[in-house]
Amino acid sequence: MTHAHPTKLAEPAAARPRAGAAAPVLLAQEPAVRWAAAAGGAPPAVSAGAIEFMGGRRLFKQLPQSRAEIHGALVKGLPYAVLVHIVDHLSALSADQIADALGISGRTLRRQKEQPDKPMPADLASKTWLFAETLAQASAVFGGRDAAERWMARPAMGLDGARPIDLLRTLQGAELVTEFLGRLEHGVYN
Repeated sequence: MTHAHPTKLAEPAAARPRAGAAAPVLLAQEPAVRWAAAAGGAPPAVSAGAIEFMGGRRLFKQLPQSRAEIHGALVKGLPYAVLVHIVDHLSALSADQIADALGISGRTLRRQKEQPDKPMPADLASKTWLFAETLAQASAVFGGRDAAERWMARPAMGLDGARPIDLLRTLQGAELVTEFLGRLEHGVYN
């Protein structure tokens, strides 16, 4: 199978600016894609897989429709029940591994199980969202939740031998993991 290199694609003559003409103005717009599915292969604005990992409709009275709505929910503070749900529904990753990846102690996580309605601080809610989003992406790449969890817990050659779950402790490490998953999804292994 051959793939065309994007810089080698011919540009239609109508799309080329005429000599002396001003360059077209491009407006950045958030896609009007709903969380459940994306039409035409475009990525969804909100990860349905992440929402599922976090408890789905039990968490959100109205499902978020954009990244801006997710941001608002994170700033407002997701309840600790979200994190408890994630921990309780994963089998290959321990509660302590998850807590460590999110930057909290296992003891804090256990204590918050007693107060599931208490809102998380925005930074922890954001890390929890990122964790769920990464697990959803890995599940899509590896064909299921169990395979994604096993991959997260093992050293990955494409991540210089680091375990993906350990890289999730920082935003930069999380970017490495999601970029690597994107490469795997598109068949680029190095």
